[in-house]
Amino acid sequence: MCLCPGGQLLFLQLGHKIIGNRIPVFLVNLKCHFFVSLSVYVSQASSFIAIALPSNHYNSSPMDSFNNQLLHHFRFFRVYKDGRIEKFHSTHKIPPSDDQITGVRSKDVVISSEPAISARIFLPKIHDPTRKLPVLFYVHGGGFCFQSAFSPEFHKLVTSLVAKSNAIAVSVEYGLFPERPLPGCYEDSWAGLQWVASHANRNGPEPWLNEYADFNRVFIGGDSGGGNISHTLAVRVGTLGLPGVKLVGLILVHPFFGGTEDDHMWLYMCPTNGGLEDPRLKPSAEDLSRLGCEKVLIFFAQNDHLRGVGGWYYEELKKSGWVGNVEVVEHEGENHVFHLRKPDCEKAIDLVNKFSAFINHLLQRL
Repeated sequence: MCLCPGGQLLFLQLGHKIIGNRIPVFLVNLKCHFFVSLSVYVSQASSFIAIALPSNHYNSSPMDSFNNQLLHHFRFFRVYKDGRIEKFHSTHKIPPSDDQITGVRSKDVVISSEPAISARIFLPKIHDPTRKLPVLFYVHGGGFCFQSAFSPEFHKLVTSLVAKSNAIAVSVEYGLFPERPLPGCYEDSWAGLQWVASHANRNGPEPWLNEYADFNRVFIGGDSGGGNISHTLAVRVGTLGLPGVKLVGLILVHPFFGGTEDDHMWLYMCPTNGGLEDPRLKPSAEDLSRLGCEKVLIFFAQNDHLRGVGGWYYEELKKSGWVGNVEVVEHEGENHVFHLRKPDCEKAIDLVNKFSAFINHLLQRL
């Protein structure tokens, strides 16, 4: 690494070929406080990257240097000493739509304006208007700080689940960190579930739920951080109840729980945390025994960095005293939330099929 005589260009010699215009990870993590703004030029014919530095970078004040110093670096974001938070992932959203292939319809509803809570509701193709349908309350993942019920990945996933299971789905849009620090996501999701329950007497604000929902067959499901939130919802149902609703099952896909390097990220996002033993991070035996459902299905991916804590949850649930049946499905050779990145692959289709079969009481002990 060297500076040109004019002090305007920094050259990095790379030990491997550059592909397209992608910058190696180590460049992103370079700790040079004078990289205020960068213009990057990549040549596939060269093993060098030329970075154009601003002409006044040597004139930056000590305060600027301080403000650009990192305080924390987590999996999904980093925190600077001046309080700025830089997320590593953006969230793209798409509008609701009617799926021409499956016949699944979707629309968005507002649950609360303060705090801002909404949801996307999915209705399968109706063949018998007199038949009531099971309800899936879905909680998307994304490390509590990105992704959305309105993102293409989750819209596609929930559409597939609804078409396969012939169920109504309510995919909740909860507040994200840092705009809404934890435990906001838990409270928003609980408010969303209570909103669903408010339709049990058939005079709630949403006609689809009033007309088609079977409130004796309600399921809660989610992936990754959404799996963590889903667990806390099931505990609340078992502790506080949910009038008019029978929670039949809980479905956790590659769930996040305490016991990994991401613990401190969760603690940072939740200023009112109870430490590493916080039951929302590391479920207690008492909470596990109070799950308010009779069935649990857990999906694992063999190469998932959360596989270990998911297995811990499974073992702790079995010996907690909870009276219910827990099933496990593992996909070999796959990574965390592979079904979102490769929704059309054979194992992702298998995940959707088994998830949907569980809702329809068809999954047998594996």
